[in-house]
Amino acid sequence: MKLTPRRTRSSRSSRLIIGITLAGQLLGSMGSMAAEAPAFVAVKDLPVQSAMPDPLIGMDGKSITTPSQWKARREEMKRVIEHYGIGHAPPQPGTVKGQQVETSLLADGKVSYRRVHLTFGPGEKLGFDISIFLPAESTGITGPLPTIVQPRFSRIEKIEPPHEQSPDASAKKQSNTPESVAAQYSPALSRGYAVVTFFYQDCGADNRDYRQSGFFPAYPDCDWADLAAWAWGMSRCVDFLEQQSFADKSKFIAVGHSRLGKATLVAGAFDERFALVAPAGSGCGGTGAYRFNGQGRGGKEGLEEVVKNFPQWLTPRFAEFSGEVGRLPFDQHWLISLVAPRRFIAPDGLSDNATNVNALVQAYQAAKPVYAMLGVPDHLGIHFRPGGHQLAPDDWTAILDFADQQLRGKDIERRFDQMPSQDPAH
Repeated sequence: MKLTPRRTRSSRSSRLIIGITLAGQLLGSMGSMAAEAPAFVAVKDLPVQSAMPDPLIGMDGKSITTPSQWKARREEMKRVIEHYGIGHAPPQPGTVKGQQVETSLLADGKVSYRRVHLTFGPGEKLGFDISIFLPAESTGITGPLPTIVQPRFSRIEKIEPPHEQSPDASAKKQSNTPESVAAQYSPALSRGYAVVTFFYQDCGADNRDYRQSGFFPAYPDCDWADLAAWAWGMSRCVDFLEQQSFADKSKFIAVGHSRLGKATLVAGAFDERFALVAPAGSGCGGTGAYRFNGQGRGGKEGLEEVVKNFPQWLTPRFAEFSGEVGRLPFDQHWLISLVAPRRFIAPDGLSDNATNVNALVQAYQAAKPVYAMLGVPDHLGIHFRPGGHQLAPDDWTAILDFADQQLRGKDIERRFDQMPSQDPAH
C-alpha cells in the first residue's frame, strides 16, 4: 500500500491555540519575532508538540493566508531555526573575487574546465577553490546557462601534464581528476547546464575541532556550525557567479547529497537566489522530519545519533533536544517550506540505510500547504528510486527533468508527487 502522511484529527482552531501558546512560551516576555533580539526561552521550557509545528501559523497565533504574510513569517521561522538549530552565520562578506588558476578542454573538447580561487571576507583572507565545468563552444550550447552549485566530498586534483603522471598515481586519483569529474557531470552538461563544485571542508572541517578551521576563526562571535558554514560557502559561489556572463542569474540550482544534502537544504532555505533546491539522500537533519526519525519514532538515524556522532553539524544548543524531540519548535518541513515559492525537489533511495522514507514523506506532506497557499503546488517535488545511499544517475535524471520542466519551461511529461509503495516504518 502507498505511504500516507500521519495526521491528527485536531481542527484548525485547535492548531491556532497551540500556535498562540507556543508563541508566548517560545519568546518569553518579548512576545514577537519582529523584535530585533527576541528572548528565546530555554529548551527545557518549550512546550511538547507531538504534531509537526504548523508553518502557516505565525508567532502571534494568526493564520498565514497571503504571500505578504508569508514573507514576514519566513523571517520568524528563520530566526527560530538559527537560534535552536544551525546558529547564526555572518552577513554577506562583500565582493567575492576570483582568480583563475588553471583551465583546460576536457571530454575530447566538449567540456570547458577552469579552476578559480575565490577570495573574500575580512582582509580578503578567506577563500577556497571552485571548479567550473561548462559545455564547450564546440557543442553549440550557448549561455547564459542554468548553473548548478554542488559541494563535493573530495577535492578535485590539479591538472597534471601526462609526462608527470605515474600509472599508479593516475589510477589512484582517477575519480577526482577534472576529466573524470567532467564525465560524472556529462548528463547535466549535455543538457546545457553549467556545474560549479568545491571541496566542502575548505569551508569548515567535518570534525569536532571545526571551529579552528575554514571560515570559523574569522568570525569568532558567530555561533554557527558546519552545516551553516558549508551552506555559506555555496552562497559565496553564487556571489562570484553573479559576476559571470555564462551563468543565468535567475536559475541557480543547489544540489547536494547526504550531509551535503543537509547543507544544501540550509543554503536553499536561507539564500533566495537559489531558484531550485535539490537535497538528495539527506536523511535526519536534512529532509527527514526529526519527529519520524530515530529509535521509537520510525527507525534509522535520529536526532540523538546526529548530536552524539556529529556535534559539529549543529549548534551545542541543539543537543539539548536529545530525548526531547517533541520540544522542537520546528521540524525539517520548515526548511523545505522556506524555499517556497521557489522550486524544491527531494530525491531519495528506497533502500538507503541512512534515510527514513516515511520521515521524508512526512516532511514533504507538511510543507505542501505552504506551496498550495502561495499558488505553486507544482513547485514542490519528491522522487523515490530503488537503491541505497548514493547520488545515483536516476537522482540526477529526476533533478534535471524537474529543472527542465520548472525553470526552463520544457515539455517534460513526468510527475514529481508520487509516493512509494512501502511500509511507512522504513
